[in-house]
Amino acid sequence: MKLSVRFQSSLITFAIASLLLLAWQESSLAQSERTGQHDSHHAHGAASPQMTPLTTPKGPCQDQTLNCARAATPAFAPDGSLWLVWSGGGVVSASKSTDFGKSFAPAIEIAKHETFLDTGPDARPSLVIDKDYNIAIAYAFFKDKQWNAQANITTSTDQGKTFAPAHAIVNDPASQRFPSLTLTPEGKLFATWIDKRLVTAAKKQGKPAEGGSIAYAWSNNMGGTFDPEQISEPSSCECCRIAVGLNKTNLPVLVYRANFNGTTRDHASQLFDAPNKPGTSRHIADDNWVTNSCPHHGPAVAVSGQGTLHTAWFTQGSTRSGTFYARSTDDGRHYSNPIQLGSNDSLSGRPYLLAAGRSVWLVWKNFDGKQASIWLQTSADDGISWTAPRQIAQSAGYTDHPLLVTHDQHVYLSWLTAAKGYQLQQIEN
Repeated sequence: MKLSVRFQSSLITFAIASLLLLAWQESSLAQSERTGQHDSHHAHGAASPQMTPLTTPKGPCQDQTLNCARAATPAFAPDGSLWLVWSGGGVVSASKSTDFGKSFAPAIEIAKHETFLDTGPDARPSLVIDKDYNIAIAYAFFKDKQWNAQANITTSTDQGKTFAPAHAIVNDPASQRFPSLTLTPEGKLFATWIDKRLVTAAKKQGKPAEGGSIAYAWSNNMGGTFDPEQISEPSSCECCRIAVGLNKTNLPVLVYRANFNGTTRDHASQLFDAPNKPGTSRHIADDNWVTNSCPHHGPAVAVSGQGTLHTAWFTQGSTRSGTFYARSTDDGRHYSNPIQLGSNDSLSGRPYLLAAGRSVWLVWKNFDGKQASIWLQTSADDGISWTAPRQIAQSAGYTDHPLLVTHDQHVYLSWLTAAKGYQLQQIEN
């Protein structure tokens, strides 16, 4: 059925308004992110054991502390301490908390790139900690003013007391952004990112090329060195983060905004058949979002103990518009009919998923023009049925994306806000 001209016009108007509002809400601290007073704890020094409470500063943020961070990524260490890595003030910093986020040790400066640090709406440092308390952190920064980026990684082998100098994940000179790190139970590190080498090569030959590619590499020493990188999908959106999970055999499951036919930016899932054998990239839903713009709005994925793929994503397509959830029980060959999260009026977005056994947790963010709120739904039967949506947090001003993290059989909401600081909130079933 063809859309009427009036409906098409309304849809486009809503899409533009939604994206502008979301961009405004998520960038309200951008003007205050300038190089300011630097922390006294620098890249390769040890963090002091002294813990300090998190406070909300008065006026604009002009430093790299957690108070002024734009994006914070959590991970629990084997001793139960909570580690955060964040970007703010042009610096990537890390610290740990021994009281579940109520206070943090003085920050360790991981890397400093000032205004060239990648702090876009979908950019955040990635953090993993293995069973031996080795820590790996990945992030990206821009090498020039044409948005060509480099994905870096640094590793600590002494429980976060010191970090090795950050170095590039790959040596290819093309742009790489949105690095994501995932650890297998055996301790192998999987890195994936958006890679521009195929687009760069095509343009050098005078061929039209848009978007980017999905690239990956494996490391057996927590990122000290990597095996040669490979391309798993040659055509993808160039500006949306990649969601990563592990299937029942601990092989990667990727969900990303693909670039179908060069113009349609719908989502796809891709399961690996072997460590270096990515499977077929499969359409999750035919949203038909035809655009040459950058959505800066990546998807979420979680794989249950039964191997069910749970996915959530944002779209402004002509078939459907908003934030949606779907599941697959046959390794991504088929997906359930998408279910909308929130409503178009609530400007829902930034979904995140976590699964354990047959239990699934799903959160997303609503924005009413003044306040952001986090909403939760849970499933105890692998996504067949869900609880009613309920609000679990809210804040005015700038807010980061909601994340979920698990420790000691408990699930927590990790959320950074300018007004209320960092929050680690246990989610009750």
